[in-house]
This record gives sequence, C-alpha cells and structure tokens, in this order.
Amino acid sequence: MTSKRSLVRRTAAVAASAAAALVLAACGGNGDSSAGHDGHSKESPSASASASQGQQNAADVAFAKGMIPHHRQAVEMADLAPSRAGSAEVKALAEQIKKAQDPEIKTLSGWLTSWGEEVPAEGAMDHSEHGASGMSGMMTAEDMDKLKDSSGKAFDTAFMEMMIKHHEGAVSMAETEKADGSYEPAKKMADTIITSQTAEITQMNELLGKN
Repeated sequence: MTSKRSLVRRTAAVAASAAAALVLAACGGNGDSSAGHDGHSKESPSASASASQGQQNAADVAFAKGMIPHHRQAVEMADLAPSRAGSAEVKALAEQIKKAQDPEIKTLSGWLTSWGEEVPAEGAMDHSEHGASGMSGMMTAEDMDKLKDSSGKAFDTAFMEMMIKHHEGAVSMAETEKADGSYEPAKKMADTIITSQTAEITQMNELLGKN
C-alpha cells in the first residue's frame, strides 16, 4: 500500500517537474526564437545574394581562365591599330574592343582570385597559342607576326579577318558558359560578350564587303 502511494507521489513529482521544464522551455523558446529571428534576418540577405549569384562551378572557372588570355590577345591586336591601320573605322573599332575587354580582364581576374584559383600568367597564351588556336579562335605566333609586319589596307584586312575568327571563338566560349556555368555575374558577362562581339563581327564583315 505504502509503496503504491509513494509511486503515485513520485509520478506526480515527475509530471510536475516535466511541466515546469515545459514552461521553462517555452520561456526560453521565446527568447531563442526572437534571437533566431534576428539571426535569420541578418543572415538572409547575404544568403539570398550568394544563392542568386550561385556558387561558381568548373565551367565558370574554365570560362574565366580561358577568356583572360583570349581577351589579352585581342587587346594586343587592338594595340597595333593606332600606328598601323589605314582606315579610321578600323582604328575606332580597335579602340572599342580595347575599352570593352580591358575591364573584363580585371573582373575575370578578380573572380579567379576570390575563388582561390590561379590567374593565368601574362605570358601564358604564348605557350598555349598553338593548342588554343583551333579551339577558341586564338591567333598563332605567325598570325601575330604577320599582323605586326603589315600596315595600311593590308593591316586593316588582316586585322578584321583575324578579329572575326577571334570574336567567333569568344562567342563560342561565352555560349558554353551560359549553358554550363552557375555563377550569375559570369553568365551575365557571357551574355554581354555574345551581344557586343556578334555586333562587331557584323560590322567587320560589312567593312570587308562580305555582307
């Protein structure tokens, strides 16, 4: 009999302490939930920003690493125009190409650095030229020498024919990035490259009398 009574008492005590624990948890819960809410509101803008930009993937890295030497070569070609080009249109076009691609090289390099990736060295394209020429419209060392050695109308024609090939390579690389990349700013840059360089290809074909 006594043991039964003490069992009831013990059960009641356990129930009471469980109820107290629940009340405490509820009070603590309020504090926690407001802290959690604050934490959430602080966290969500950055979380949504990174989600909207997407984490970079292998395609984004390949795009940046390929486009840097590609753009550098276009800038190198454009640098030859002021002293060699015969037509004002070609000089203006070269200036336009340089203005567009110089800042993009800086942006692409910044992305690679922030991703902990290596930025291609300045001379990298000299070593990979032959391998890259077929894939992305890169000029070979011979092509570049031919361009450096020409002037006037001959330079204008060689410059535009080479730059059309070069641009087609860049457009193709940008299309791959749009299809396979996940980093939103890189995909936006790819879009810009496709739009601007396609327009320049049309302009160069017109100047060459091909349209």
